[in-house]
Amino acid sequence: MTVAAREEPSDETATHQRVGRPPAGAPRLGSPKAGQARRRWLFFGATAGVVVIADQLSKAWVDAEFELGPATPPTPVVGDLVRIAKGYNDGGIFGLFGDSAMVLGLASLAVIALILVYQLRQGGTSGPLLSLTLGLLLGGAVGNLIDRVVYGHVIDFVDMGIGTLRFYTFNVADSAISVAIVLLMALSLFGDRIPGGSMDHEAR
Repeated sequence: MTVAAREEPSDETATHQRVGRPPAGAPRLGSPKAGQARRRWLFFGATAGVVVIADQLSKAWVDAEFELGPATPPTPVVGDLVRIAKGYNDGGIFGLFGDSAMVLGLASLAVIALILVYQLRQGGTSGPLLSLTLGLLLGGAVGNLIDRVVYGHVIDFVDMGIGTLRFYTFNVADSAISVAIVLLMALSLFGDRIPGGSMDHEAR
């Protein structure tokens, strides 16, 4: 009985077979994982875009329609609980960190880069709640960065509180960042127990 010898591929053939092969663990083009990653990126980008648009439109409206200064009384929206009180903020979120718009602008660029890297590494394969959270963070960071670049300050206008007990004046971007921080904490503490909050790389 004759057994045919198996022909081993040449080095050149093996090299061609390896060329173009995706890294181990990376989603293959057209695979369910690749489709999921695209959906997560679209969700992430759409969330950030909605936040930026809402933030910039609301700031433009407030800046055009309301006066600036302590002599101008706040405009009630929900009685005394929620009011519009326009202010220019040279500091960070909720007016923190004082007159440091340039430093905070550079810090915002670093934060934006970190958000994009995290979405690239984890967002595409985790639950949709992580992409929502990162999108809110990105939209808030970009919204306030636009103000710092264009005006040299951030426009704040939402004044909340009861009587003389008031919270820091803030804007839509600040709200998005605050919600995202709460969601990040929830994901860190509870993760898979939250619907859509899986941090597993096999999340659907």
